[in-house]
Amino acid sequence: MSRAVQSFTEIEAEFNAYVGAIGYATMVTVDSRNRPRTRILIPVWENVDGRPRGWLATFPTPVKTAHLARNPHTSFSYWKPGNDSVAVEAVATTVDELEVRSYVWRLYRRTSPRGAGYDLGAFWQSPSDPKLHVLRLEPWRIQVIRGRDLRSRIWVSEEF
Repeated sequence: MSRAVQSFTEIEAEFNAYVGAIGYATMVTVDSRNRPRTRILIPVWENVDGRPRGWLATFPTPVKTAHLARNPHTSFSYWKPGNDSVAVEAVATTVDELEVRSYVWRLYRRTSPRGAGYDLGAFWQSPSDPKLHVLRLEPWRIQVIRGRDLRSRIWVSEEF
């Protein structure tokens, strides 16, 4: 049974625990014919003024770039054996400012939440590397499901 929550902070601890333990998320975008495409990535997340915000460091592949240019809505799904899971519906925006890219570089390194993230230096030379593509993820809906009893709690942004 699902229950709506008014504030992200009501599910934040569980969100952080599941995302940190799982790490990898399936990201879904939609092509020009409305067909879904998935890929496995590692976003990082933070709480900004009581709201969730995500960041994704990735390579700017032609498919992902085209999909998000046409439709910036995306979905991330985390799951692990035992059925603890998180679903995040978000709007993705490309960020090119070096200051923000440097901030995201540090956020990945320290992992946020704890356990989610990695050293981006394994794939890119620095925050200014042109092969590094940074997406800001603004969630409008997050659902956390506790596997042992399938308790579901859903946060929806007031803006959507």
